[in-house]
Amino acid sequence: MAPELAGKMTAKAAAAPAVKPTTRAYVTFLAGDGDYWKGVVGLAKGLRKVGSAYPLVVAVLPDVPESHRRILVSQGCIVREIEPVYPPENQTQFAMAYYVINYSKLRIWEFVEYERMVYLDADIQVFENIDELFELEKGSFYAVMDCFCEKTWSHTPQYKIGYCQQCPDRVAWPTAELGPPPALYFNAGMFVHEPSMATAKALLDTLRVTPPTPFAEQDFLNMFFREQYKPIPNVYNLVLAMLWRHPENVQLEKVKVVHYCAAGSKPWRYTGKEANMDREDIKMLVNKWWNIYNDESLDFKGLPALPADADEVEAVAKKPIRAALAEAGTMKYVTAPSAA
Repeated sequence: MAPELAGKMTAKAAAAPAVKPTTRAYVTFLAGDGDYWKGVVGLAKGLRKVGSAYPLVVAVLPDVPESHRRILVSQGCIVREIEPVYPPENQTQFAMAYYVINYSKLRIWEFVEYERMVYLDADIQVFENIDELFELEKGSFYAVMDCFCEKTWSHTPQYKIGYCQQCPDRVAWPTAELGPPPALYFNAGMFVHEPSMATAKALLDTLRVTPPTPFAEQDFLNMFFREQYKPIPNVYNLVLAMLWRHPENVQLEKVKVVHYCAAGSKPWRYTGKEANMDREDIKMLVNKWWNIYNDESLDFKGLPALPADADEVEAVAKKPIRAALAEAGTMKYVTAPSAA
């Protein structure tokens, strides 16, 4: 089903009439004063390299420093500050603590100046043009199915019995004991959505009466959009664990979007020492990210020079990346983690 869907999307995109870029946009999320801004810069340059017709909007929380915001603007991003969203009081202990801030991603449904948006986590890179995603039929929620095989899923019955929706025939779901198999579950690091104040209100109203669960906003979005969800091929969000958990489902040469969500895989922190990070395919994908990030020809050229008082910001933006990496071990970062 998935490969056929990909073909239909591409064909439809080719035949579609031109749409004003201002009605569509990619969007990502940034929180804190840590190093995830580097991921956003890499994403902005990646979208530029593949010739995307649409801008990148960055939803930032108030705690994102002005210096980081200026760097993003200098790379052509549209920076939009949003108010944080928190789950019900005194219940955050039921979610993995470093995922709680990601509930704030729900604010992107309030960006109603856009008719369609494609959300991408800051630890994602786009290696081929994916503008065809904007041509998908409206009214559904599109994302890539997740994998249940990593230990982060150890709290679930899927992990405990060895069942994964990526290979449902390998270990059958025990219907006799547990009833029907669970609904399809997507990774919320990438999805296609339609901003709407009505949907935004419904999301926030539902969150107020929904106890948090381990994967925070990802679990919540899966619950909220369960009936509207339609899977799209994993070429649009390759979760790196697929490389060692389900290699039979991956055609790396056809992958358009890579999600550096596995422990140790963030290119700007990569050491190769964590589990599975010494694989040649991982090293290749990390190098591909760096090639884009370090390519000065991909820097945004459409803005006037930064004001004089931003000299220090400009110096930070142009600082050799390897030097920045060397400092990472001595600096304390408050990061905005992926929802994966």
